[in-house]
Parts: sequence; structure tokens; C-alpha cells
Amino acid sequence: MSRMKRTIAIVTVLAASLVACRSATSTADSKAAATAPAADKGWVTLFDGGDLSKNFRGFRSDKVPSSWVVKDGCLVHMKGGNEHMAGGDLVTKDTYGSFELELEWKVTSGGNSGIFYHAMEDTNNIWENAPEMQILDDGAHNDGKDRLTSAGADYALYPAPLGAVKPVGQWNQVRIVVNGLHIQYFLNGVKTCDFTRLSDDWKARVAKSKFSKMPKYCTNSRGHIGLQDHGDEVWFRNIRVKPLD
Repeated sequence: MSRMKRTIAIVTVLAASLVACRSATSTADSKAAATAPAADKGWVTLFDGGDLSKNFRGFRSDKVPSSWVVKDGCLVHMKGGNEHMAGGDLVTKDTYGSFELELEWKVTSGGNSGIFYHAMEDTNNIWENAPEMQILDDGAHNDGKDRLTSAGADYALYPAPLGAVKPVGQWNQVRIVVNGLHIQYFLNGVKTCDFTRLSDDWKARVAKSKFSKMPKYCTNSRGHIGLQDHGDEVWFRNIRVKPLD
């Protein structure tokens, strides 16, 4: 075979291989797209690192309290604010019934905050009507000594297991699932609470708690999602919700 014919043959083989490679890649991409999980379908981003006022406002207010800021792409409550005494909690503009909520949080030493849901604004304080998943530095805060008030607990009602929360300064992943009356909390992949609102067990726990003196506590089947201003520095990111009703 002449040198020219040999060169043409090599070029032909390389060209065919390139076409086959591209075809295979295209086919693989198509298959991947076709078989991609639908986990992200239906999710609504509540905070993307940008405009905080797009989806949030203050509890019983049409403005975002000044203690809440956007910093390094995160939603941050700055330590030292005293607006929590006058209702500095943050709530979503929309309301939700059954839903899945995902977010990440971290606190500084001794930090305390919480995640509320089914919150309405017919009480002076959000915690007088809305249940709360506790956010806490278990190691430095006194509430961390009691599993009922430790990180991941349904505050004062259902205890969180020991060891689910990460050390202070590290990001913790939260998933809350509210499906009708059935409620589940997950912290860093660990199920910390699983209970049914209005069940006999739930009613008995409420009756023994401070909430027994709050007639509107947990009576809503729909409401705002809230983030607590407890006067401490707390960071949030990747906040999204999937309505289930």
C-alpha cells in the first residue's frame, strides 16, 4: 500500500471512530436525561442567595427585619439584634399545608434558633401557634442538655436522638415532611421525630407542656414557614419547599 493510501485509510478510521464516539456520547446523554430522577420536580426555591424579600418578610410585618441579611450567598440572622422581642422572626410570604422542606443551617457557639411551620399571625409570638424544629448548639447551650429541647427535636414535645447534630460551625441538613397530620423531621439524614398531630399521644404531650396554656398552638393545618430570631447568629442556605397538596 502506498504512503498516500495508508494515510487516507488512517484518516478514514479516525473519522469513523470520532463519529461513533459522538454518537455514543449523545445516546448516553439522552439515556441519562430520560432516566434522570424526578427528585427536583415540584421544588420551589425560597432563597437562592439573592433577594431576601422575594419570598420572605417579618412575622406580623410587611418588611424584612434589619437583623436578617444576605451574606456570602447565605441568609444570616446577625447576633446582637433585639428585634426578636418585638417579633423579629422571618416568615414566608406564601402558606403551605402538606409539604417537604429542605434547608441547611449552622450556628455560632451557643446559638439558638428554630424552624416553624403552619404559622399564622393571630398571636403575639409565632411560637404560640406554630410547632418548631429546634436549631441549637447542643454542646454550649443549656437546652442541649435536654433531648426535648435539643437540635432536631419538636420543641418541648418530641425528643431528638443524641448525635444527629454536627459540631458548631458545620452545616446541618434539614428535611421536614408534613403530610396531613403525619410529621417527620430529619437532621443530617437521621430521623429525629416522627409523630401524628392531634393523636392521643400528641395531645397528652401538649397537655404536659407550656403549650397547654396556648389555645391556638398547632391548630392550623396550613400556614407560613418561619425562621426564628432568638438573638443569636445563625446561617441558612439552600432553602426550598415542595408543596404536596
